Parts: sequence; structure tokens; C-alpha cells
Amino acid sequence: MDKVALTAAGLYVIILLRAGGTFAVGWLAGAGARRGRFARRVSSATFQRAERAIQRWGAPVVAVSFLTVGFQTAANFLAGSMRMPLPRYLPALFVGGAGWALVYATAGIGALELLARLFAERPMLGVVAVAVLLLTATGVVVYRRRNAAPAAPGDTAAEES
Repeated sequence: MDKVALTAAGLYVIILLRAGGTFAVGWLAGAGARRGRFARRVSSATFQRAERAIQRWGAPVVAVSFLTVGFQTAANFLAGSMRMPLPRYLPALFVGGAGWALVYATAGIGALELLARLFAERPMLGVVAVAVLLLTATGVVVYRRRNAAPAAPGDTAAEES
């Protein structure tokens, strides 16, 4: 079996379990997610954007969410908490998950092969490339945390995390 197909199959199983699990947690949490510890997270801009999109467009939003970063988890959780019927959710999960697995399998293998070739031919350039990737990822995380809305005084959900 081709390595891209094998990788895509493995990633497909992973995304079905992860996204399906997120949907199930949302289903079980239901209205309780809007109270208590998760209230702050569910009221974030990403979750509100996902909820509005799901209310307006339904299952296609869930399918397309797999091609985004950060929006995917919110869309699956909210689809569950909004009690999207399984006959509408499952096709979105299967189609969106397949797209996600193919993108990550092809791009992931391509990136790893490029890095391997770079390390084999020019090791220092490989080290620099990995360092730049790590610094960029760290910079994005720091930037997002600094620009996140500050917690309101007395916000117990923010104080617990």
C-alpha cells in the first residue's frame, strides 16, 4: 500500500475518533456547557462564530470546518451541544474528515520528505528551517495569548485555568 494512502487511512481513523468524540462531549454537555467551567470557553469569539454558522448553514459548516485550524473543534462541539441529528452530522464528519486526512497526509509527508532531504544535503540549513518553524509557532502562541481578552474580575472560570 502506498505510504500516502496508509497515512491518510490512519489519519482518517484518528479524525473520526477525535471529532466524533468532541461531538459526543458536546452532545452530553448540552446546555450545561453554557454554565460553569466551560462557559467562558464556549462564549469565546471562535465558538460564537461557529454557533452562528452552524445555525445558519448546518452540516456543511461542520464538513468545511475540517479545513480550518481552531474552528474545527468548536464546530464539532457546538454541533453536539446543539443536538444536530446524527443523520446530518455523520455525513459531514465522514466527508470533512476525509478531506482533512488527505490534506494532512499529502502535505505532511511532503513536508517531512523535504526536511529529510534538506538534512541529508545541507544539515545546517535543515537545523535553521526547524528552528524557524519552532520560533514561528512559539511567536503565534505568544501573540494570541497576549491579545486574548483579559478575564473579568471575579471570573472563576478564568481563575481555574
